[in-house]
Amino acid sequence: MRRHAVLWSMIVLAVVMLVPFFIVVLNAVKTPEEYSTGGPLSLPSGVSLDGVIAFWERVDFGEKLLNSVVISGSVAVLAVVVSVFNAYALGIGRVRGRLWILVLFLIANTLPQEALVYPLYFLANEVGLYDTKTAVIIIFTVIQAAFGTYLLTSTLGGFPRELLEAARIDGANKWQTLVRIVVPISRPTLGVLFVFFFIWTWNEFFLPLVLLISNENQTVPVALGVLQGQRMMDATMTSASALLGVIPAIVFFLIFQRALTRGITAGAVK
Repeated sequence: MRRHAVLWSMIVLAVVMLVPFFIVVLNAVKTPEEYSTGGPLSLPSGVSLDGVIAFWERVDFGEKLLNSVVISGSVAVLAVVVSVFNAYALGIGRVRGRLWILVLFLIANTLPQEALVYPLYFLANEVGLYDTKTAVIIIFTVIQAAFGTYLLTSTLGGFPRELLEAARIDGANKWQTLVRIVVPISRPTLGVLFVFFFIWTWNEFFLPLVLLISNENQTVPVALGVLQGQRMMDATMTSASALLGVIPAIVFFLIFQRALTRGITAGAVK
C-alpha cells in the first residue's frame, strides 16, 4: 500500500512539473493573434511554426546551438578525463596530503561564480583568450573537474585492491592499470559524470554572458537572455525560444539515459 502511495505521489509530482512545459509547447505553436484573443491556456486552431522560425532566424539559432554543443561536449569529455587522473592519484595512489587536497576541491565547489567572474575575466583578457570559446571550455573544465575529482576519489578509494595487485603481478604499469582496469570498471560512474557535466555546462549563463560578448560566440542560454532582455519578442516567440532552448538538453538526456541508468544502478549495487 505504501509503495502505491509513493508511486502515485511521484506521478502527480511529474505531472505538475510537466504542466509548464506543456504550456510552453502550447504557446509556441500559436499565432500572436490566437494568444492575444484566447490567452496562454487556450488551444490553438492549428500548428503554427512562425514563432519558431522567426526566433531561429533572428538569433541565428543554428550557430548558437553549435557553440553550446562544442563547449558542453568539450567540457564534459575533458572534465571526465581530468577527474579520472586526479582521482586515480588521490583515491588509489594515496598521495600525501590527500585529505587537504580533497578539502581544497570541496571548497572550490562552494565558491559562487560571482566571486570568480572578475579574476577569470582578468586572466582571460591577459592571456588573449577573452571572448573565445576556448576560455569558457578551460574554465568550466576546471570547475566541473573539481566536483568530479571529489566524487571519483571516494569511489576509487574503495576500488578492489586484489585487481590492482593482480595487474601489478602481471607486469602492468600504472598507466596500463588505469586504462585497462580502473576505467573499464568505473565506466558507469564516468557515464553519469559525462551526462551531468554536459547538462550543467549547457545551462550555464552567467560566466558565458561575461566572457562571450561576440554574437558569433554566444551559447543558447546567453542568446535567449540577451534577446529577451532587449524586449524584441512577443509571447509566442518567447515560448518558441524556451522550447528550442530546452529540446537539445532533453534529446541529449534521452540519448544517454541508458548510461545514466547503468551508473545509478551500479552505485546502488555497490
